[in-house]
Amino acid sequence: MSFSRESKEEILSAEIEDDACAIAFLAGLFHSCGAISKSGNKIYIKIVSDVEKLFGYCQKIIKKLYGDNVEAEIGENYSINKNTYYEIAFEVEKFRQLLLDAGVIDYGEDGMTFKFDIDKNILHEDEAKRAFIRGVYIGSSTSSIKLSSDSVQSCGSGYHMEFVSQSHQFLLEFSSILAEYNIIGKIFERKNAFVLYVKDVNTIQDLLALLGANKAVLDLSNEIVTRELRNKVNRQVNCINANINKTVEASLKQVAAINTIIKTIGLESLSEDLQEVAVLRLANQEESLDELLKLSTIKLTRSGLNHRFRKIMKIASTLEE
Repeated sequence: MSFSRESKEEILSAEIEDDACAIAFLAGLFHSCGAISKSGNKIYIKIVSDVEKLFGYCQKIIKKLYGDNVEAEIGENYSINKNTYYEIAFEVEKFRQLLLDAGVIDYGEDGMTFKFDIDKNILHEDEAKRAFIRGVYIGSSTSSIKLSSDSVQSCGSGYHMEFVSQSHQFLLEFSSILAEYNIIGKIFERKNAFVLYVKDVNTIQDLLALLGANKAVLDLSNEIVTRELRNKVNRQVNCINANINKTVEASLKQVAAINTIIKTIGLESLSEDLQEVAVLRLANQEESLDELLKLSTIKLTRSGLNHRFRKIMKIASTLEE
């Protein structure tokens, strides 16, 4: 299960006790993923979600608020890109009171009209505002976050969460609500839709905490630690490999220089101090300078040993010329 869907199911596992919060949650759903459709003489507002638990959750809220005689209809399931989506249909006439309470429709002299602006009256209390954000999150959020524990492949280094809507005005209003909790996102247009996105991982954690998705916050915190540790190990391995390559390259050059001297003027032509380090290198061709110092009986510093090798290479270079 994806991180995004798991966090949504965690949110839906908590009960909504307060009626105002229940209405605000449904309002968040209607505004974020609701679509108007008509079948015969009936007008519907339909909600589409990939979270199967949402239908039962909505039915429970409706029963609590409006009694047993009103039920939403669930349409046929369908799949897109291997994801199964569920359609929940609210007939406008049957759910007139719910839609009025949620600020989705209004009645005036010209009859019924649909309201596309967020009704601030239902978001008067902080808890109702949080419930509205939960509804929007369930309805329109997607995430690129993948947990290392769920995949043997690399999960990448980025963190990305976004809300998609056909309404630019809705995302502007919604981003203002999030900004009240110091959750700042950016809006851009993508093809025929608008996107409010958050890329800062700390902001995403704050958002999940605001939604009450505590397990998701913990999972994300563990993921951050895991990725940081993996990156640290990778940096250390790269550093070790670079040092090994550097050591091997230096050793090969030193051995080649010594062999040049042997083939031309002979190793015995060198001074005793240079002969000693030349023999030491030939006997330990894969070792670093530090390891050569440990193996040697010569009392030298690393700098002194390196100086002698430079002399040998200079002599070989002169001979080659």
